[in-house]
Amino acid sequence: MNILISNDDGLMANGITALTMALAEENDVYVVAPDRERSAAGHSLTLHTPLRVEELEPKFGAKRNWVTTGTPGDCVKIAVSAILADDEKPDFIISGINHGPNLGSDILYSGTVSCALEGAMLGYPGIATSLCSTSCEPEDFVSAAQFMAKFIKSLKGISFPQKSILNINFPALELADIAGVKITELGSKMFTNEYEKRTDPRGKTYYWLAGELIGSEALHPNCDIEAIRESMISITPVSFDLTNREAEPLLRKTFSGKFFDGWFE
Repeated sequence: MNILISNDDGLMANGITALTMALAEENDVYVVAPDRERSAAGHSLTLHTPLRVEELEPKFGAKRNWVTTGTPGDCVKIAVSAILADDEKPDFIISGINHGPNLGSDILYSGTVSCALEGAMLGYPGIATSLCSTSCEPEDFVSAAQFMAKFIKSLKGISFPQKSILNINFPALELADIAGVKITELGSKMFTNEYEKRTDPRGKTYYWLAGELIGSEALHPNCDIEAIRESMISITPVSFDLTNREAEPLLRKTFSGKFFDGWFE
């Protein structure tokens, strides 16, 4: 299979290195990644400055590597639309392995998840992968990369959901110590919204985002955050179709008929 890999931690991050090495053993891997860390970049694109792309010598088993000055979303969009030849177009787009979790509503800020979503928007199956750890040494990513090498094989022949990606989070454990795999829903959020107000040496006020972890009693038992706390791999289907289907009938009923008559006269 052809696999396109990207991330938001940069081309030389340990997570993308481990993922590339594991997947390149049995697949043709192409890597297009940012030239620097772009964490929490969200689903942003470069519109008003030139987007520069440089092909580098292949690394870590990949067939070809590129580095860009753009965002994670830029990397996937330009890879599929301009860089890769027709015979190099991906069967899957995999983002990560991210240095840190992408759980609950925090995925709205995630460059890692945005990579995979950009692929889905372009019609390619996408998977976002993240390691739930504050440590980012090379050996920390080995178990997650080994799992992905096996998992990607199982997806052959499966009809991948349209407009959707899989958001996979790994506990920071050896494979033998992982309790299992759980299909989950997104939790609400991991942290409280708290800022510390501080004063710099020049007497100016600044703020530091310093939210604390939310207790497990406030979490849905089937959510992704709880799965990680249970030492399980969390797999959450995520869609970029943001239409609220439940609210649609209510709005049609409330604002039906002649409700807006005369508003635009």
